[in-house]
Amino acid sequence: MPRYLILVIAALFIGLSLQAQTSETATAIVRKADERVRGKTSVAEMTIITTRPKWTRSMDIKAWTKGNDYALILVAAPAKDKGTVFLKRKKEVWNWLPSLERTIKLPPSMMSQSWMGTDFTNDDLVKESSIVEDYEHKILGVEQQGGRDCHKIELIPKPEAAIVWGKILVWIDKKDYLQMRSEFYDEFGALSQTMIGSELKKLGGILLPSRLEMIPSAKKGQSTTLIYKSLIFNKPIEDNFFTTTQMSKVK
Repeated sequence: MPRYLILVIAALFIGLSLQAQTSETATAIVRKADERVRGKTSVAEMTIITTRPKWTRSMDIKAWTKGNDYALILVAAPAKDKGTVFLKRKKEVWNWLPSLERTIKLPPSMMSQSWMGTDFTNDDLVKESSIVEDYEHKILGVEQQGGRDCHKIELIPKPEAAIVWGKILVWIDKKDYLQMRSEFYDEFGALSQTMIGSELKKLGGILLPSRLEMIPSAKKGQSTTLIYKSLIFNKPIEDNFFTTTQMSKVK
């Protein structure tokens, strides 16, 4: 075999090996960042502030999660929304409306719609999709966000995944795997909204951004800010807590 051909094959092999290593490293980084904010279970109390050019609204919520399959979100305030509950069980999402005393199953088409009039989508809050399992990951480089060196990682939906976004870019802190910034792009490649993490604090014994601000790209003066008030990790929660019958009882 000619020597130049050996060199070409060797270079190709090395390139493919490096590409595989990069892909594996990117997925590992995303997985660590995702696991950091989940734990085996979590119980969180949060305030969500929705800002519009002419008004501002505050909402208090409590959220329980268990792994990637289960989530339950209770609206505690204001009074007109109190008792509203969202439930995720694997790939199914349900909504309990106390004013109607009805449980409604949300179709996949509603996951991209606004959650309770905020700039978060239904998918953002109940996490029907998984940033680990439903996307391919690629490291694009290293950039600073919030004064911290971060991996810039591109997330492209897998062909078989039912995903809201056409692409996501995330900036994950190299030291503590904190998700400092996320950019969400629509199916046409246009930037739809940006989420910025800030005000790092110990939550549940772990350093995390305690403030998440979602900013739509095309809506001036509009944003939604999620502020953690408390967070507890790894408190035992039975699977039967995450059922439709529980939705009308949770407090």
